[in-house]
Amino acid sequence: MTSVKILSEKPISIGELKDDLESIQKRDGELGFRSNKTLEYLNQFVGTENRKDLVKKLQALNIPRLKDTHIIKIADFMPTKVEELKIVLQGYPITINNDNLKKICSTVEESSGKK
Repeated sequence: MTSVKILSEKPISIGELKDDLESIQKRDGELGFRSNKTLEYLNQFVGTENRKDLVKKLQALNIPRLKDTHIIKIADFMPTKVEELKIVLQGYPITINNDNLKKICSTVEESSGKK
């Protein structure tokens, strides 16, 4: 039996996943069952906003202990209030002070245009 070796792991946002699935569908003509169901789900819930800019802006904030995994999750959920952001980050063992939480929320709010 062959053994699988993982060379690297990189978190991707749901928008990037949607783009990847669409390019695979275009290339192959048809997706498998699970891939097709995933694409249907993503078409229902993923907006058309450009989240790559938001990821770059959040990385530029240089918030201590905030990793790419956290930034991608923030870009997926787009929390505009501190309470929403705390809910998104509660699954991770991370502590961020209130000033940085407010910076993140204001950056998300600017990016989404929900003022």
